[in-house]
Amino acid sequence: MSASLCLWGGMCLFAVAFGLLAWVLLAAFSDGAVAYTGEYSDSTTRALEDVFLFIPARRVVESGFALAAMAFLLFASLMFDIERPGMTVVGLGLGIIAAFGAFQLPRQLLAYMRERRRRKFNEQLVDALVQMSNALRAGFSITQAFESVVQNSEKPLAQEFRVFLQQQRVGISFSDALAALDRRVGSDDLSLVCSAMEIARRTGGNLTEILDKIAMTVRERLRIERRVLALTAQGRLQGAIVGAMPFVVGIAMAVLRPGIMMPYLRTPQGLAAMGAVLVLVALGALVIRKIIRIDV
Repeated sequence: MSASLCLWGGMCLFAVAFGLLAWVLLAAFSDGAVAYTGEYSDSTTRALEDVFLFIPARRVVESGFALAAMAFLLFASLMFDIERPGMTVVGLGLGIIAAFGAFQLPRQLLAYMRERRRRKFNEQLVDALVQMSNALRAGFSITQAFESVVQNSEKPLAQEFRVFLQQQRVGISFSDALAALDRRVGSDDLSLVCSAMEIARRTGGNLTEILDKIAMTVRERLRIERRVLALTAQGRLQGAIVGAMPFVVGIAMAVLRPGIMMPYLRTPQGLAAMGAVLVLVALGALVIRKIIRIDV
């Protein structure tokens, strides 16, 4: 009887201590979250505007918090063990790390969307430069050449050039609107075009020949870049498969053979082995990325 009372007393004390720890962590997290949400929302708003996604930035922040909570609860519940408080604390630590990584997922998705949009813009830029050069030869002004590209092109290039023209209509100078276009898109090829246009406007150079040469340069660079991607496709696929294989096998074993996999989450030796796997996979991914990533 006394042993059971001691056990229940220990469990109650542990529950109270765990509750107090959770309350302190939540209070500290809420204070930091309020301060971080404002900065995160501002940067997210700019990122959404860059990819022309007009959704409230707070929705992205809320989705990040939701993913962080799910990741934290997953690790904390898997490693919760009332008989071994040390494993529970380790689970809380891993849950915090996983929550931080999950919170960054929406932002990483936005960065991926922006990079994909930039690549598509570069592919459309070659045809746009040829159209502008032909329009200038036909006697159009530079603004009319931009308008012809907007009428005959698709997203995202037509969207960016349309914003450039609208800024000029509201009184922004050509140079400032061109600089805003360059800063908004973030393309090296567009930076070359903007610099050439600005220099030609100030010095009176032959802009049609300059645009033709830039179009040829960009077209050749894209051809080489596609060639490099084709040659490194096998290495990138092998890296993705090898990197994903330990996680796929681990999830399959946890579902099919939980008695074999659960000790990895409940013992220090298992956690050390899983940590070593994560470090080796990360190092392998970095090495493969260094080998196959070639700047053109």
